[in-house]
Amino acid sequence: MANDASTVFDLVILGGGSGGYAAALRGAQLGLDVALIEKDKVGGTCLHRGCIPTKALLHAGEIADQARESEQFGVKATFEGIDVPAVHKYKDDVVSGLYKGLQGLIASRKVTYIEGAGRLSSPTSVDVNGQRIQGRHILLATGSVPKSLPGLEIDGDRIISSDHALVLDRVPKSAIVLGGGVIGVEFASAWKSFGSDVTIIEGLKHLVPVEDENSSKLLERAFRKRGIKFNLGTFFQKAEYTQDGVKVTLADGKEFEAEVLLVAVGRGPVSQGLGYEEAGVAMDRGYVLVDEYMRTNVPTISAVGDLVPTLQLAHVGFAEGILVAERLAGLKTVPVDYDGVPRVTYCHPEVASVGITEAKAKEIYGADKVVALKYNLAGNGKSKILKTAGEIKLVQVKDGAVVGVHMVGDRMGEQVGEAQLIYNWEALPAEVAQLVHAHPTQNEALGEAHLALAGKPLHAHD
Repeated sequence: MANDASTVFDLVILGGGSGGYAAALRGAQLGLDVALIEKDKVGGTCLHRGCIPTKALLHAGEIADQARESEQFGVKATFEGIDVPAVHKYKDDVVSGLYKGLQGLIASRKVTYIEGAGRLSSPTSVDVNGQRIQGRHILLATGSVPKSLPGLEIDGDRIISSDHALVLDRVPKSAIVLGGGVIGVEFASAWKSFGSDVTIIEGLKHLVPVEDENSSKLLERAFRKRGIKFNLGTFFQKAEYTQDGVKVTLADGKEFEAEVLLVAVGRGPVSQGLGYEEAGVAMDRGYVLVDEYMRTNVPTISAVGDLVPTLQLAHVGFAEGILVAERLAGLKTVPVDYDGVPRVTYCHPEVASVGITEAKAKEIYGADKVVALKYNLAGNGKSKILKTAGEIKLVQVKDGAVVGVHMVGDRMGEQVGEAQLIYNWEALPAEVAQLVHAHPTQNEALGEAHLALAGKPLHAHD
């Protein structure tokens, strides 16, 4: 291994996904000499195999639904089907445009970009392409990959992961989605819009089980109306090939058959064989353990993103990467409040939230100290125009701040920005109620909900 000791970087980053490149860009901006090592493409899972391409598919599905349903808006249109290669071209054009922009940013900030499979070789060095890259500090940001279950082998043909689903050359006639979390319900939603017969298998008792139970129930109701089938509360037992597809058997003996099985049971950290344990980095089940400032137990090593056991969201990776860069540059930093991170599931209808659930609030503050209010989107003019149903649910500590905002309905992901401010600034209902929200917008529904919670409802019953 050639040791290039002539250059010692301030920060060497292993992994160019959301957390890694955010740290690189912010670190360089603050005057750090940064090296960024990535074995595939800068942008990582989110840009190439996650957030961006899946949302492009979901938008194409939305257009398909609008074409089918256009007559209810007085527009005569004909839906002729899905041109899969054209959908992929649209999706890939979005990704490639963002990828080029990101490459330009990395270059303009004078980040030393090294393409290759890196491996931690000491607490202050990474080996890549036959060279040893030295750093005063190392940031581990190697991300995650789709997980499976014991005995369930993903073959990329009939039993597929989300990575395979994004490049599938056809719309499956029928699909079983194993897992009713974010990834599972998003693909189920897109495939249904494209014309698939979809069944979701979720072992827990609700879809999107980490969300407030009210949001889960509203999504389940909406999926039933759309004809998306689901089986809740019974765990997967086995999958076997049939003549032209896959058969799934559950623990209670129930069987389901489809053309493909999408395994959407979460993502696991990429950490094996990368030298982390040898360098003394504390780990648990493959995750790198960190404190609230993203520091590992090794003073010269930090870790961020899907590699650490925090929320697996690109914007969490951005925040964690920025935090590390600013800490190393000597700025005062504040730990990420993970409850204050906005969460969006981009299915139809969307599920968006920030803060804690009603159940969690009762656990923390006591059942008698928690107030919950539901505002139905039926009272919101713009939602009526869009023909979307749903609710905004507010969770408040009695006579205190709003600690949870939970929203279900089309485009609710676009409303979570204000919800984030309400939670993170510990706003009182009366303070939000006195803000003037534009009419007619869906954003106005947030204002109306707070008017109601403040005891002065306008377009809502007392």
